[in-house]
Amino acid sequence: MRILPFLLLPVLVLSAGTGQRHKRGGGPVSTSKEAKRIAEQETGGRAVSANRVPLNGASGGWEVDVHMPKDSRGWRCIIDADTHSVYTKTRIDNPGTKHR
Repeated sequence: MRILPFLLLPVLVLSAGTGQRHKRGGGPVSTSKEAKRIAEQETGGRAVSANRVPLNGASGGWEVDVHMPKDSRGWRCIIDADTHSVYTKTRIDNPGTKHR
């Protein structure tokens, strides 16, 4: 049986990949780097710290402080480790700035 060239075309197109994409792992958020990336995508700012916190599930979550460069206030995001999403988002004083 001969394989027709046009049947191979979709396979080649799908495997080529046009850009670099982040592939989400199958498990919970396990590193601060991944938690920071999620918070940065949600807020558009720069994550400055991430700490593990207990949350309503077996895997817990991450508390991430985000600095907003063009704003006087930043965000504190709680990232759910199981769903890879922002659980809560609260306005805070901009972290990473010096107050006198």
